[in-house]
Amino acid sequence: MSDTNTGALRTVPHAQLATDVRQGVLRLSRRLRQQKADTHVSDAQMAALGFLLQNEPLTIGALSEHEGVTPPSMNRTVNALVELGFVERSAHADDRRKVMLCTTPVGANFVLETRRRRDEWLVPRLAKLSPDERRTLAEATRILRELGRS
Repeated sequence: MSDTNTGALRTVPHAQLATDVRQGVLRLSRRLRQQKADTHVSDAQMAALGFLLQNEPLTIGALSEHEGVTPPSMNRTVNALVELGFVERSAHADDRRKVMLCTTPVGANFVLETRRRRDEWLVPRLAKLSPDERRTLAEATRILRELGRS
């Protein structure tokens, strides 16, 4: 590769890089979302349920803050998860006015099965990458996480 081409690869315009990253992330995200254990659960419900499983018990306020939605919106999401039998509400031990949320065994199994299916879809595709590509992807993953937190 000539020096001109190598330089061009290092100086991808920000707008083009933004488009390429957005398209790649959206396409991969769409494929992974297809691997849910139940297609009737929305992406918002799945995200809330997954975060709750890792951080329970939580209040609706804490869950809505993490997901970046209003408490009334999160309450609708939680209501749907309660109806599905994935989440249960209980009173806070010290402050009976607060409602605490926990996943049920059915909800936890749903999250774990969905994660298993997604990994099952992704692992063979990652295995086809070269060691250099996997190292590059690991670094890109770190950068994407940082972008997601900003």
